Amino acid sequence: MKNRVAAEGAGAAPEAAGEVPYRAFDLIMALFVAVLLISNVASSKIVRLGPLSFDGGTLLFPLSYIFGDILTEVYGYARSRRVIWVGFLSALLLAGTLALVGWLPAAADWAGQDAYRAILGQTPRIVLGSLVAYFAGEFANSYTLARLKLRTRGRLLWLRTIASTLVGQAVDTGLFVVIAFAGVLSPSLLASVVVSNYVFKVAVEAAATPVTYKVVDHLKRVEGVDHFDWSTNFSPFALGER
Repeated sequence: MKNRVAAEGAGAAPEAAGEVPYRAFDLIMALFVAVLLISNVASSKIVRLGPLSFDGGTLLFPLSYIFGDILTEVYGYARSRRVIWVGFLSALLLAGTLALVGWLPAAADWAGQDAYRAILGQTPRIVLGSLVAYFAGEFANSYTLARLKLRTRGRLLWLRTIASTLVGQAVDTGLFVVIAFAGVLSPSLLASVVVSNYVFKVAVEAAATPVTYKVVDHLKRVEGVDHFDWSTNFSPFALGER
């Protein structure tokens, strides 16, 4: 692991240092984007689980934060930033495609236009809320974890993953519900939706901590890297930097 860590500390990409490219990075990025897009589609249904009521996407969406934690912990904030941008552009493409398909006239013998619009025809407010909340929440999560890793010198992974989720999900859930539903839902119902979503998402992250530990440990061994963001530019828009 020492060679790869040395290259990372100098700010060089593995390829630039003459090393083998990361083997699992592309797979994790693909899973991250898949979870994001599936969650967006599944959000069209409101489900009830015990005392909690939330959109169906909430069942899967917390996994995106787990993948985000793994990416930042193993590969660093800069590479996690690239994945967040890929997810954002993919979600924007999904929203645009669904809107375009819904706007186009249906074939004369196809009777599903109203059903399509009811399920997949999201309002502009919901699309805006989803994109803004995702962007801000994921970056808040990744930034918090990377900073805490420096503070703890790489110790207490459980504290870093849970703390970053507490921050990221608070930003994500709060922004989405307020942007999408403020003025539509009563203040009490709005608060209930925020709390239900937030509690469920954080609980999933906390419950997944043992699995996160195993995946992180495995990737650090396989990839030969444990990135610390000592000299990283943390701006979300510094895409060309490490």
